[in-house]
Amino acid sequence: MSHHNVKQEYRKLQERLNRFPQGAPPSQTLYQILEILFSKKEADLVSQLPIKPFSAKDAARIWKISEAKARQMLETLAGRAILVDADFNGTTKYTLPPPMAGFFEFSLMRTRGDIDQKMLSELFYQYLNVEEDFIKDLLFGSETRLGRVFVQEEVLPNDNAVHILDFERASEVVKTASHIGVGLCYCRHKMQHKGMACDAPMDICMTFNTAGTSLIKAGFAREVSVNEGIDLLHQACEHNLVQCGENVRQGVNFICNCCSCCCEFLVAARKFGALQPIHTSGFITRTDNNACIGCGKCVTACPIDAISPREDSKGRKSVYLDESICLGCGVCVRACPVHCLSLERRQEKIITPINSVHRVVLMAIEKGRLQHLIFDNQAFASHRALAAILGVILKLPPVKQAMATRQMKSVYLEKLCSRIKA
Repeated sequence: MSHHNVKQEYRKLQERLNRFPQGAPPSQTLYQILEILFSKKEADLVSQLPIKPFSAKDAARIWKISEAKARQMLETLAGRAILVDADFNGTTKYTLPPPMAGFFEFSLMRTRGDIDQKMLSELFYQYLNVEEDFIKDLLFGSETRLGRVFVQEEVLPNDNAVHILDFERASEVVKTASHIGVGLCYCRHKMQHKGMACDAPMDICMTFNTAGTSLIKAGFAREVSVNEGIDLLHQACEHNLVQCGENVRQGVNFICNCCSCCCEFLVAARKFGALQPIHTSGFITRTDNNACIGCGKCVTACPIDAISPREDSKGRKSVYLDESICLGCGVCVRACPVHCLSLERRQEKIITPINSVHRVVLMAIEKGRLQHLIFDNQAFASHRALAAILGVILKLPPVKQAMATRQMKSVYLEKLCSRIKA
């Protein structure tokens, strides 16, 4: 199948997906993935859906069918975790999530017989790990990153533990979530079908709040208590997994417990570490080479090869830390048997978007796709959603405001920004 003879429905769906800030570059492999996940009719219907949340009534108007038929189709798609559904003041609203973090992962969050998961895994591997256009655009296409690292709280010394902010704690995300869903690790499940998975725990990645509720309802995740969620964080730490979550301060939708051999974030960090594909934690590792015994356990434990062995002129062994790529996860600190590694606050401030709207707007501006958020199916746009987007823009630094204004070519927005500054 070449790009020229791709069925029109799948091409339209790809173009729709590419309006997300994350993007979905066209590829023969992507079209094959979409053919597994969507029927031709579904691809055509989904390609017409807005980016912002919408109701069955909105979909019915867009599709020009009855509201009952629209709701039936939407429920079918939500039941397969293609759409995410949530209650908004008594009305069910639906959202088409981006491919990642979204319906790519959801398709492998449980074992299922309605699709060929082995073939799908092969195609995901080709699209993400071999072709790389998608993963580079996802992780490097904007200054604002999709994901961030949570520090392992257990290895923080007491004097640093008091300085960690609530949103930097994975445990706080778990404790404050309205719902907690646990499913299979998409990355290790994918690599399992390739015969390349490691022995790290599989049933350990978590979704929260609206996303968690929808996946639990559809049977793609099992609901767990706060205590079980905290236990899973401990289990991840004990297996030297890095906790990577959504890059927001409020309403975190996911935390993945990542290994460096299977998981997309860390595979990219190992390959392109200096480009920082994922935001670091607010901490960085420090080494005391006077106490180091040169055992190499931290070298082995580091998930992105930021630590390497070294030997001085007298043959004394120690380690070297490349601070430019250190994630500040704390995995190496846990591994050190003589406590010569520690975590301390970074000097530079790590900027984390407030919530998902803030992050998406920033990514859209940085990628030149803000107009897709503002003018996406404008006839059905929610005034509340538009107000949220404009609210974020008005709080941005002047440079980002100027970028937003240029993309929208909006005299209105320019005057609004000027008025706020005044």
